[in-house]
Amino acid sequence: MAEKLKSGATGVLVLADGTVFEGIGVGAAGEALGEVCFNTAMTGYQEILTDPSYMAQIVAFTFPHVGNTGVNVEDIEQFGDGSATAARGAIFRDLPTPPANWRADADLDGWLKRRGVIALAGIDTRALTLSIREKGMPHAVIAHNPDGEFDIPALLAQAKAWKGLVGLDLAKDASCLQPFVFDEGLWAWPGGYEGPMDQPKYEVVVVDYGIKRNILRALTSVGARATVVPASTSAEAILARKPDGVLLSNGPGDPAATGEYAVPEIRKIIDSGTPVFGICLGHQMLALALGAATRKMEQGHHGANHPVKDLTTGKVEIVSMNHGFTVDRETFSPGMSESHISLFDGTNAGFAVEGKSILSVQHHPEASPGPTDSLYLFQRFAEMMDAKR
Repeated sequence: MAEKLKSGATGVLVLADGTVFEGIGVGAAGEALGEVCFNTAMTGYQEILTDPSYMAQIVAFTFPHVGNTGVNVEDIEQFGDGSATAARGAIFRDLPTPPANWRADADLDGWLKRRGVIALAGIDTRALTLSIREKGMPHAVIAHNPDGEFDIPALLAQAKAWKGLVGLDLAKDASCLQPFVFDEGLWAWPGGYEGPMDQPKYEVVVVDYGIKRNILRALTSVGARATVVPASTSAEAILARKPDGVLLSNGPGDPAATGEYAVPEIRKIIDSGTPVFGICLGHQMLALALGAATRKMEQGHHGANHPVKDLTTGKVEIVSMNHGFTVDRETFSPGMSESHISLFDGTNAGFAVEGKSILSVQHHPEASPGPTDSLYLFQRFAEMMDAKR
């Protein structure tokens, strides 16, 4: 039975272990079930909350002040709408501040309401982050009720009953339904996102497992025309387009679950000799197609301050990461070699394959935390395509 909390809280986060955080409800009213992760980025909250890779997750921001740059229609990463194909919830230490940025066209709280994202402010995000670091990412329910009434036992039962992300294929829901061409370029001062190239140099097919717009912009900016196709598209249909290259996109969920239908098609693309570029979930499924394995991480990697070393050059780059599964290097098949590693925990962040035109990374090279440390990867992909001509 719903009861009004004595603290006067209008929002709660109920973890499956029984821990309850009370605070101030923000954004949409209602409740949402998901896995709680923490993100250490100091900026980019709009891009984070619209990244399809966060489907079925509740994002706790470790940076205390969120909202000061507002939101705008240009920086949405997803092609879908609202929390159905992106983050289910958000957690802040402080209430979102009013926008103070020339590009803002709305405030964060109102934007969250319109998108149906349930948020919670005023809780001890340090304590929550410490709990995740010690125990792993918990299953939880986030709830917002302006009247302050909550049925805590019922919310706890929901959190306990949820099976979680392991074995869950979310790419089918994040993916587009029909092929389309994307021709917008990267953002350039002061005009904004650049228009299409007059004469694209490459034809690239992008398999959409939950694609971010900026990946497509980065492709366009190296001379590609990007044709985006649904996650379930067959290798035959992809290769019939005679692409110079194929990009396997980021996305949510368990790579092994999505791989049940995607991996056989990826193997056919590899066998065709067409250059392949895997990013995030695409990286993980490319590894599965080559015979390696993936595993669930306790904390995952979520943030814009992750140091990654490119073993081919020895350079260290600051990258954006968002993943809860990782490729197990101990299961690499013959011919696979590590190209990038995380300097936080040593996990795999990229690989190459001897004799194959394959480029694959766990992080997000289209993001700009470094600010452009990883954009060279799109140029490497272009060079692979050039070499096949």
